[in-house]
Amino acid sequence: MQVQYRLYAHTLKEMWQASDLSGQNIYTYKRLIFVIICNTTKPTKPSDILPYFYTMDFSDVKYIFPQLEPELLSHFETLGQIRIYKSGETLMKPGQYIRSSMLVLKGRLKVFRESDEGAEFLVYYLGPGEACAVSLVCAVKSETSEIGAQAVEDTTALMLPLDLMDKWMTEYRTWYQFVLGTYRTRFEELLMVIDQVAFRSLDERLEFYLKRMADGTGSRDIFTSHQDIARDLNSSREVISRLLKKMEQRGLVQLYRNHIEWKGEMHD
Repeated sequence: MQVQYRLYAHTLKEMWQASDLSGQNIYTYKRLIFVIICNTTKPTKPSDILPYFYTMDFSDVKYIFPQLEPELLSHFETLGQIRIYKSGETLMKPGQYIRSSMLVLKGRLKVFRESDEGAEFLVYYLGPGEACAVSLVCAVKSETSEIGAQAVEDTTALMLPLDLMDKWMTEYRTWYQFVLGTYRTRFEELLMVIDQVAFRSLDERLEFYLKRMADGTGSRDIFTSHQDIARDLNSSREVISRLLKKMEQRGLVQLYRNHIEWKGEMHD
């Protein structure tokens, strides 16, 4: 049956390419596949769905970045390298020199700051069709990374040579727009984080954190532990567990073991 679902996925990809959806976000395309799988297999968690999605290769990159010129995409194929990271694997460490710019094709990464004592603070997430702004910045200056990046689920990324970033900025208008759009998006996310830290209490930050995770994955099911949340918010597990219990009493979440169901509002 798994082969059958993979055929569905490829068939949908052809339909998506030929339809008006081709100008839409990749999440629109993923939802089409998701509906067929859910109606047939009744999955209970995201990992139940992953095996049915096609394996990423260079032919799929154009569907994830439809706004980029065909010539630039051909450079991605000849000069880029597809890398697969397991959930929990570290892609980048603070103080590390960055050798490639990274575009996410599938999965999800978290980008975080780390203190001298090793405490982590979540900055933002990266999903399909997004790029690591820090790796793009490091193309301009040969500096070490100030942040870390870790896969929060199995992730496929396209690694591109740093020395070509400036060249592509001048030669390809769509790449120039993509890079500027990436900077703007990350800057807006940083402003939201600063707002949360400076003006919000921890329970409000926790609510914002869970909502952002649910919006980012498009699912109300958040598979993480209280300890992981505490690390991302630079708090303790005991405090986070107590706040989650209060949120459950308010009807915002349903708590399970290493699984939280978000019951609050979500973006469409």
